[in-house]
This record gives sequence, C-alpha cells and structure tokens, in this order.
Amino acid sequence: MKRILIAVLALLCVCIGAEAGKKKTAKVQTDREYWTELAYRMAAPVLENMAKGELQKNMKLELSPTWDNRDKKVAYMECFGRLMAGIAPWLNLPDDDSAEGKMRAQLREWALKAYANAVDPESPDYLGWQSGGQTLVDGAYVAESLYRGWDGIWLRLDSITQARYIKEFQGLRRYDPCYTNWLLFSAMEECFIAKAGGDADWFRIHRAMEKIEEWYVGDGWYSDGPSFAFDYYNSYVIQPMYVECLEMIRQVRGNDSWTVRTYVPVTDRNEGANYRYNQALKRMQKFGVILERFISPEGTFPVFGRSIPYRLATMQPLAQLAWRKQLPKELHNGQVRAALTAVMHRMFDGIGASNFTEDGYLTIGFVGSHPNVADWYTNNGSLYMTSLAFMPLGLPESDPFWSDAPEKWTSKKAWEGDDFPKDHKWKINKQILYWE
Repeated sequence: MKRILIAVLALLCVCIGAEAGKKKTAKVQTDREYWTELAYRMAAPVLENMAKGELQKNMKLELSPTWDNRDKKVAYMECFGRLMAGIAPWLNLPDDDSAEGKMRAQLREWALKAYANAVDPESPDYLGWQSGGQTLVDGAYVAESLYRGWDGIWLRLDSITQARYIKEFQGLRRYDPCYTNWLLFSAMEECFIAKAGGDADWFRIHRAMEKIEEWYVGDGWYSDGPSFAFDYYNSYVIQPMYVECLEMIRQVRGNDSWTVRTYVPVTDRNEGANYRYNQALKRMQKFGVILERFISPEGTFPVFGRSIPYRLATMQPLAQLAWRKQLPKELHNGQVRAALTAVMHRMFDGIGASNFTEDGYLTIGFVGSHPNVADWYTNNGSLYMTSLAFMPLGLPESDPFWSDAPEKWTSKKAWEGDDFPKDHKWKINKQILYWE
C-alpha cells in the first residue's frame, strides 16, 4: 500500500511538472495579436463576400425594431464604408511574411476588389449611391477610408474606379445635409474630391467648417448643431472629421486658406488654416483626455446617448490621436493601448462573443445581442463603426504604441490608490475665422 501511495505521488509530481513546463513554454498573446485577430474576424466576412460581388446576396440584414422604412440598401454602404474607415490605416502598412502580414495582404486584396465593385454599375455589389439622404452619411465614411488609406488603397485603384468614385461623390450633392454633424459628411466628400484633383464644391466645405467652428462650446466639446447633445457624436463624427477636413484643406490650398480676424494673437494672424487646424487638434486632444478618463478600471465606459450599438467607435478620437502620433502629453502610449485593449476584451470576450452571428457578421447590441438599444436608423451594417477604434494598427509593431510597456490608465490608478494626474479646464479660445 505504501509503495502504491509513493508511486501515485510520483506520478502526480510528474504531471504537475509537465503542466508547469507547458505553461512556461506557452506563448502569451500580445495586445497587437489580439487586435489583429479581432479586426480580421470583423472584416473578413464583409470583404471576402464583397470582393466576389456577393455581400448583398449573403449578408442577412438585421433592422432596428423601430426601423423608419428607409431604403434597406443603405445598410451595405454603411457596412463597407464604416469598416474600411477603421481598418484602412492597417492596410496601408507594407507587406511582410508574418502571420499578421498575411492577414493584412488578404484583406487588402479583397478590399481593392470590393472598392471596385462598390462603384461598378454592373456589379451585384454596386452600392446604393442614390438610395436617399443616408448615402450622404456613408459616402463620407467611404471617402474618409480612401483618405486614411491613400497610399495602400486609393493609389492602387485603377483610373476608371477612381473616376467613378469622384463622380459618385459629386452626385451626392443631390442631398442637402441636416443642420447638425451631417454638414461634415458633405464636407468630407468635397474635401476628398479636392485632394484627389476633382472639382469640389467649396461652398459646402466652407459652410461646414464655419458652422462646426461656431458650435464649439469649450473644454474639448462641440455641440451637434445649435443645441448641445450629451452623446458620443463628438467621437463618431465631429472631432475626427473636422480635423481631417481641415488637414485636407491645408494640403490642397495651403496655410493661408483663412484670414483670422478676431480673438487671435497678432503673431498668429498669418497662419490661417494652420492656426485653425492646430486649434481643432488641441480640442480633440482634450476630448481624448476625457475619453481615457471615461474608461473604468474594469475596462468599461459610460453608456449614454444615442447610437450606443456603435460600440468601440466611442473611442475613435483616442485611436486617431494614437495612430497619428498626436497624443497629448497627459497620455502615454502604454496607458492608451492598455486601456483600449481592456475595453476590447470586456466588450468582445465571454458574453461578447454573441456580438457576432453564426455567419460572422456583427449583431445589434452592445455587449452581446440586444436589439432594443437600436435607434430607428440602426441596422447591422451601421455597427461596423466599431472598427474606428482599430486605427492604431496602422502603426508598425515596432512603434512605441505597441512596444512600450503597458501602463495603468487614469481611472485604474485612481481607484487602486495610485497617484494620478489632476484634471483641469483647457482654456482654448473660441476662434472666429473668416474665409478669404
């Protein structure tokens, strides 16, 4: 009996030792590997089908319970444009033989074919460019994706496809934007037309830029139209598109695009578009500080306002600042990456697995599927706005955003008893700039 007990104990020690050895040799998934696998999982069903001209055939639509009976065809443009606006920076990276590089090359191959199909009238996946005012919205995300993926996508499209995009964007002038953040959609399309060498409608650009500037309310926030709305549309649209439009204006027209007439130091009066861009960027940096502080120690953030099923799109300004290497001094690469990764895990792991259908498409919901949170305009194509948080994948793996050690983010420090930086109001004056 004693010998049997000794033998059992010896076998148990061997098993424990073997298991410990496995744990030592098991590869720990990096943050970047997690991001790329999640981005690929999100993008592959859309792009593979659309590359074959089969997205509209195979993607089963899920509509809000309060759907307003608009043309359902808009869902496919929403799906494609919003997805690509998020992953285009990633597809801009050069090819390599890594596992990630192979995923990226495959997605880019599909995406280029999908872009061609989107504007080919003979393709089954020709998008509904004349399907109502919603196309003004999602045409803007298509344009934004082409701007963010200028080298890796736009310059790789053939001249016929490029010309078709300019024509389709110009055709969206048939729709007048609402007196809200929608002004930026028309501006984004027109700014892209100008950057691509087309004939832009500068009045639509001017009107949007002046109104967004007028609607700045302070401390990093813009109102959505004349009245303030406490929601995440500063994240979904206003902050990123305003900065990008100003950026394209500078590229096309130079720094003297505006004459600054009031509330501006004399030394800055000849800076024009530079001054305006820099002010808008500072406001987005302040808003990024706010978003980072919204992320709880557990990787959650406050759920308020409309369009909550856009999920990770709430963090778009923070992601864009990281990708463009424009994070403010208050935010470090390691803390932003750690915070965003924590949110992704919290949203897509565990019960978050039901964010996807069996066919691999996103479901209406937040963490899991719950259609009751949908607004009257929400469909499952709308949800691909969540890809906007993945822009930092456009930085190579060697970049400090990925290589710096993870750090605790602000709320995690605060609630775990660590020192953390105090917050303060950012005194950025509201500027009045007139077009010259």
